Amino acid sequence: MARILGIDYGTKRVGIATTDPLQIISTALTTVATKDIFTFLEKYIAEEEVECIVVGEPMHLDGTPAQIAHLVVGFVRKLKETYPAIKIAMQDERFTSKQAQAAILRSGAKKKKRQDKSLIDKVSATIILQAYMEKQ
Repeated sequence: MARILGIDYGTKRVGIATTDPLQIISTALTTVATKDIFTFLEKYIAEEEVECIVVGEPMHLDGTPAQIAHLVVGFVRKLKETYPAIKIAMQDERFTSKQAQAAILRSGAKKKKRQDKSLIDKVSATIILQAYMEKQ
């Protein structure tokens, strides 16, 4: 089976998570600068078989799109154009940053590590991916 990628898209950084080839577990993979995301994806997809890319959909509590939503829509459009053979899915990302911070706190990480925004982005991507997998 192929992997599924989870993406937490941001204006500065993109958190990335992936599944194992059997699509059982989601794991934080890395964080890349937003400007470098397509370079990263090109290299990763050349090395690994990817069946689906799940992108976090930013929404407010009431379900309306968040301020960054238009950027995510543009990113998803470019993903679909660049990788037409790969399924692109959206997953509600409400509360993922808070859940990521809580998970990092529970892990016993030191204060400096807990404040590392790239770690929060990676863990958020993992939560987005896990939620998508549970929904399937």
